[in-house]
Amino acid sequence: MEKFPPLNYVEVPSKIPGFVIYAPAQEKVVENKITEFKCPKCGAFTAYAIDQSGLACEHCGYQEQILVDIVGREAEKFEFSLENLARATHGWGEERKDLRCLSCGAEINLPPESMATTCAFCGSNKVVQASANQDQLRPKYLIPFKIDPQKCQQIARNWLGDSWMVPKELKNFAAMDSFTAIYLPYWTFHAITDASWQAEVGHRVSERYYDSSSKSWKTRTKIVWRWESGNTGLRIDDLLIAGTERVSARHLGNVNEFDLSAIVAYSPGFLAGMQAKGYDRPLESAWERAREVMREKTKAACMGQASTSMVRNFSMKLDFSDESWRYLLLPVYLAAYQFIGKTYHAIVNGQTGDISGQRPVDWKKIRLVIALILAPGVVTGLVGLLSMGSSGDGLSIGIIGFVLLIIGLITSIVIFVKADKEGKA
Repeated sequence: MEKFPPLNYVEVPSKIPGFVIYAPAQEKVVENKITEFKCPKCGAFTAYAIDQSGLACEHCGYQEQILVDIVGREAEKFEFSLENLARATHGWGEERKDLRCLSCGAEINLPPESMATTCAFCGSNKVVQASANQDQLRPKYLIPFKIDPQKCQQIARNWLGDSWMVPKELKNFAAMDSFTAIYLPYWTFHAITDASWQAEVGHRVSERYYDSSSKSWKTRTKIVWRWESGNTGLRIDDLLIAGTERVSARHLGNVNEFDLSAIVAYSPGFLAGMQAKGYDRPLESAWERAREVMREKTKAACMGQASTSMVRNFSMKLDFSDESWRYLLLPVYLAAYQFIGKTYHAIVNGQTGDISGQRPVDWKKIRLVIALILAPGVVTGLVGLLSMGSSGDGLSIGIIGFVLLIIGLITSIVIFVKADKEGKA
């Protein structure tokens, strides 16, 4: 016989005399524990020290290790279900505040003691502070910083100095000391793809034919198209999708090679004294982007099964299974620096030291180099043209000049395109 009232039901007030009403008991809301990072010796705020891999106090020298397990690529993944999202922890696990940029709209998460007044994404000082949003999912994992600020500055200076296109004043540019260490949000995705495909595949064949004009047999090559089909699938693990659109996708992609074997369980201590960015690309949007990448990878695998590289009328039926995700924070350094009235951006991978970004270009130097490259062809061509009337070598000299000019033009175009790309986002 069923117990009454049912399990997890409680009596609630009834407006009808003589009737007793029961309703599902409300789950107790467990408030997220908020951690404060203050020195137990002097009471000052402690911050995460990259070179010591733990918390440190600048006032009295107190140090404390953060005890967490390195879980690496074995970090737990989560299925796409409302239950998992409902059970996920929210907030940062410590008192934080948000810095909102009025210029680019970015929201940066700061420790409570931070006095930051500029935006790490655009360099603007038009910012306002407010209480941190604690509604977002809490990161489950992160990769700690390995590159310290001094090493980051040296990497940046070497990067600025390794291009002859930049102004010479930039090689010792003091503004490159203003890199901001910040954790960016990322999603990782796992799935198994199963695809069936068909396409017309081209094959070169030789055939003999009779040429009536020369009255002889000749050989020619033509392409014969044949239908082919097949099945393939991929197991895709740890596909990284950035959880923010505030950083240039091209430059972020250039420094995206993180060693995921260094993933550790999230602890608020890693964010003590550090900046972090909450996600503005939610899970659903990131998963759509991940599916596009997986679709392209699977399509490439299908086309790789074709007997030749000539493919047309390609079609593919694709299914996904065993889909799961993680939310984690990854370390980078950001710089938005001013040079001659223009803003440039740079990003450094806080784990590997890889760097990408924009560099100012000395266009006077570029124009001079292009002129020097084109000069031999122009001068040689003019000499050949002037010599045609008086010397039999004029035509040969002119041809040499034309070849040199073509080589110079191709080289100049390559240099111009590279220079133009240097300063673009």
